[in-house]
Amino acid sequence: MKLFEITSFLESFAPLEWQEDYDNSGLIVGKPDQEVNQALISLDCTEAVIDEAIQSNCNLIISHHPIVFKGMKRFNDASYIERVIAKAIKHNIALYAIHTNLDNIQLGVNKEIMSRLGVQEPRILSPKQGVLKKLSVFVPHTHIIQVRDALFAAGAGNIGNYSECSFNIEGTGTFLPKENANPTLGKVGIREEVNETSIEVIYPNHLERGILIAMFQSHPYEEVAYNIYSLVNTYQEVGSGMIGNLPEALSSDNFLAYLKEKMQVSVIRHTQKLKRDIQRIAICGGAGSFLLKQAIRAGADAFISADFKYHEFFDAENKVMIADIGHFESEQFTQHLLLEKIQNKFPNFAIRITIENTNPIKYYF
Repeated sequence: MKLFEITSFLESFAPLEWQEDYDNSGLIVGKPDQEVNQALISLDCTEAVIDEAIQSNCNLIISHHPIVFKGMKRFNDASYIERVIAKAIKHNIALYAIHTNLDNIQLGVNKEIMSRLGVQEPRILSPKQGVLKKLSVFVPHTHIIQVRDALFAAGAGNIGNYSECSFNIEGTGTFLPKENANPTLGKVGIREEVNETSIEVIYPNHLERGILIAMFQSHPYEEVAYNIYSLVNTYQEVGSGMIGNLPEALSSDNFLAYLKEKMQVSVIRHTQKLKRDIQRIAICGGAGSFLLKQAIRAGADAFISADFKYHEFFDAENKVMIADIGHFESEQFTQHLLLEKIQNKFPNFAIRITIENTNPIKYYF
């Protein structure tokens, strides 16, 4: 199939607009219209993963972490990044990364961790702001249903577990068609008054283009009157980390043993054990120390993440137990998440998880 068929699917549930500013998710090497016959999924794109793709005739690698985070000035094989990019280009292997945009969605990396831990009713720990917009469009009564249905079909009007949400305000619109106008209602040179409804819907900003196209195509007027507002509301479906409750409270020792088993880790760095039992859990796949205060404010008994620095452990102040399970370890099941999603969408496409363990950190026991 064409590469853009797969990347468009990935971006349909993890839009690139939802990645963090520092990130570089998306198509890094390759052309959208090139043919792909097999794909390899990995957490990291390393030289060993490229070699595996060559040996197994895979011409697409989908990784969680981008191989390139910042601008490159030279391509002379001086670093592993340059070697990976050069080898991928030489062997016509497309490289695609789906990183913080997958971290930030409700059914992404963090939900996968929550599911493996059996956490009930997880929700986003730190929802994003500035993601939502509101459209208000003025429609004559004869076309209210037509325009509203088109907006809903384009993705507007979804709030949490509810769809087709709108607010409708009745009023009177006026206009005077000028000489070159071709009015749907009224006549050139005569001011017209029309009973109209202002249809108001909210939507995430990445859907704006499609929603506006749907509005223009369904609206009867030659010139459509509408307003777009940026909202400061938080968007509960997009953001960092997750929080929820275990089915039952566990002692600190039992919780750590449970975490070690479910996440298949060999080492857990943690703060002092709490005197109270642990039931409310906050998590963040990868480096999550920036969410510690939010986890405490949300009443978490334990915060599971990775890459905590020495002094950051003090910040727990016995209000929460930090459980640092390692960066790779916290995100390792992302590969299975992507495999399942792609196989469900394209059951006849050849795709598998790399056999390489790309974790650069080793442990001596």
